[in-house]
Amino acid sequence: MSAPVISGVVALLKAMHPDWSPAAFRSAIVTTAWRTDPFGEQIFAEGSSRKVADPFDYGGGLVNPEKAGDPGLVYDMGPQDYVLYLCSAGYNDSSISQLVGKVTVCSNPKPSVLDVNLPSITIPNLKDEVSLTRTVTNVGPVDSVYKVVFEPPLGVRVVVTPETLMFNSKTKSFSFRVRVSTTHKINTGFYFGSLIWTDSVRNVAIHVSVRTQILQNYNDEN
Repeated sequence: MSAPVISGVVALLKAMHPDWSPAAFRSAIVTTAWRTDPFGEQIFAEGSSRKVADPFDYGGGLVNPEKAGDPGLVYDMGPQDYVLYLCSAGYNDSSISQLVGKVTVCSNPKPSVLDVNLPSITIPNLKDEVSLTRTVTNVGPVDSVYKVVFEPPLGVRVVVTPETLMFNSKTKSFSFRVRVSTTHKINTGFYFGSLIWTDSVRNVAIHVSVRTQILQNYNDEN
């Protein structure tokens, strides 16, 4: 039933915001979703062993159509963002040029897939510090100020620059930098956190998922 429900929500959002892109609709739904059920109870994952669900189980969360209609900020994507993804995924210039209908040359060195402007951050093999960029576009009140609140994954350091975004009639989009490093000394599973931009009325939340991958040799001196 999830696909028909989401299709219906997108149809409603399209009626409210006919100029939004598909990426903006996705962002609005993901960043405003409930991470508990509507009564505040935890979401559990189905399976042979019942466990508290994580973002890999429930994605953005439970859709909240009312808040999705007024998300405040969206992580939007245009044609160049998709070209960035294709370049980072290893497609050659010729293939991308044929797809987009014009000559396209990927930058050298190859761009990072971590910089694709998705409403989430997933780092599957963190060892050294990683720096990535996201851009948010204001679709709420023209004069808005958002401050960052983040809940870093366990054992992971997250630094966001800048920590305050100020929007007005001339500034509708803002890019921010996220630096992520780990305190873990050995391999771990995924740990989860959140990065939230808030204006005290709207909370624009994305998941941060990080797995430390550090291989060490242990000598047995016995």
